[in-house]
Amino acid sequence: MANESIQVIAGIDTHADTHHVAIINEHGRPLADKEFLAVGSGYRKIVDFITSHGTVTAIGVEGTGSYGAELTRTLRSEGLTVLEVNRPNRAARRLKGKSDPLDAYQAAQSVLDGRTTAIPKAKDGPVECLRVLRAARTSAVKARTAAINQIKGLLVTAPDKLRAKYRALGATALITALQRTRPSGHMGDPTYVCLLTLKALATRCQSLSAEITATDAALKEIIDTYAPMLCDLPGVGTEVASQLLVTVGDNPDRLGNEAQFASLVGVAPIPASSGKTTRHRLSRGGDRNANHALHSVVLVRMASCPRTKDYVNKRTAEGKSKREIMRCLKRYVAREIYRQITNPQPAPNNTDLRHMRTKLSVTITTAARELGQWPSILSRLERGLIRNDELAAMYRQWLMACQPDGQERRGRASHGERSAKGTN
Repeated sequence: MANESIQVIAGIDTHADTHHVAIINEHGRPLADKEFLAVGSGYRKIVDFITSHGTVTAIGVEGTGSYGAELTRTLRSEGLTVLEVNRPNRAARRLKGKSDPLDAYQAAQSVLDGRTTAIPKAKDGPVECLRVLRAARTSAVKARTAAINQIKGLLVTAPDKLRAKYRALGATALITALQRTRPSGHMGDPTYVCLLTLKALATRCQSLSAEITATDAALKEIIDTYAPMLCDLPGVGTEVASQLLVTVGDNPDRLGNEAQFASLVGVAPIPASSGKTTRHRLSRGGDRNANHALHSVVLVRMASCPRTKDYVNKRTAEGKSKREIMRCLKRYVAREIYRQITNPQPAPNNTDLRHMRTKLSVTITTAARELGQWPSILSRLERGLIRNDELAAMYRQWLMACQPDGQERRGRASHGERSAKGTN
């Protein structure tokens, strides 16, 4: 019978086949430790072992995203507080030695000392599905890239007959052409063997492309159901949205504020001042894949977003380097994305823009020329395929000014300005 008056803390050192559990009381005194099998029955025994020593305050688990993933789910389902423990300090390991019991006790002690406060990802919802799909997609993209590089490498040393026929083709056309070939010959003919191998690699590329397309469709389906408004943000597509959601996890409430999210994605400003120089540098910590996703968003906005272009020009005039400007933009984008994940806001409805333009008999080319935009951008804005609140507001204001009553108002305003200038 457990002593309910005793507050206990558990630490677990996880491995592929076994988990070692150590228990200490609220004063840090070791109570017990034991090894369990990393199977379903072992997880249930771990719960019974921990709860039998008193009221469980918290449990520190190493490797909640790998060997301890299923154990973490089991403990959370029992209503126990689970915290993620980082790898033990190597200097401390050299001084005190290393063993499974020592690592487990150190995990429990880190929770007691307050050094472990991170809440692990839940890994039990749609975001976990995104993570699994992205893992398969990443390997497929790498394999396709490797196959394309092999095709181009073989063509470099291929017989002149093959090189002359295929070397000028682009990657897509090259793969299609090689896949449609029908090699004939014998295994002692270098031309035949080379073409046979090229066809096999091209077939592999097409198969991988089909796999990537199917995975992208599955990712989009999940995002449209779980976080449909995230892709409303400028520069955020399926690839970026899925990566950022995977970084946050199924339980975004584990992040207390946007500063923690910025640190998680590696865009928190790091002081780098010295002497008379006051500046910040790019952070090298956090999830580098999420940081790369934010980098993609910034590049898209720097190329197509008028507000971002104005900001870049302003900061450049102040003497900031491109790296410093992009660091600031990443921080702003991270703030916007965090708010959209935790408090989704729908994109404004711009379907009225097309109706207003056609009612005025204004072509989209004319509107694009007046606004200094590409017609394709305005077309996508009208159809709701992209989100650009500033451009939409400017577009709507211009259409309103083109109304007959708007022309009258502009005429009266111009007459008033001329009268005022004459009086002066």
